[in-house]
Amino acid sequence: MKKGNNKISVKQLTICAMLAALGVIFLGIGSLLEVLDISMAVIASLCVIIAVIEYGKGAPWMVYAAISLLSLLLIPNRLPAIFFALFFGFYPIIKEKLERKSKVVCWLLKELIFNVCLAVIIALYFLLFFQGFSLNIPLHWLIVIVILLCELVFILYDIALTRMISFYVINIRKRFKFKFK
Repeated sequence: MKKGNNKISVKQLTICAMLAALGVIFLGIGSLLEVLDISMAVIASLCVIIAVIEYGKGAPWMVYAAISLLSLLLIPNRLPAIFFALFFGFYPIIKEKLERKSKVVCWLLKELIFNVCLAVIIALYFLLFFQGFSLNIPLHWLIVIVILLCELVFILYDIALTRMISFYVINIRKRFKFKFK
């Protein structure tokens, strides 16, 4: 393949398809074991991370779109697919671009993106899944508690994601031969 050529190679397309299939399998496992729905959405995002690191540009977006679409169509419990499609799938792609900015701007943008995604997820949850059961606390307090816990988990997720990326690049990447030499 010539340098400067933007055409996707067969090897790259095959690896991206395998990453997408693996991501759908992870989300399917999260669908079957409901306790693992968010965990498997995070693990499926590792497939997108590999595409970001190895190919950049459009390949991660193809992997994200394929995993999102196929999992929304194929898996029985769509909650892991919704989490993946609305946040965990595209966040690793934009994280790489955001971290090129200063730390303050980076974290402000990350928080803004996360809060918009969280608002969409909460709104969808109430529209699709909330069945109006009685609670011991007022609903607005429940939403505040959920948002605060999600903020804490997001910060931990971002730090863990950075460490997983570093671990992949330092320890695992050299074992795979994704690029042509």
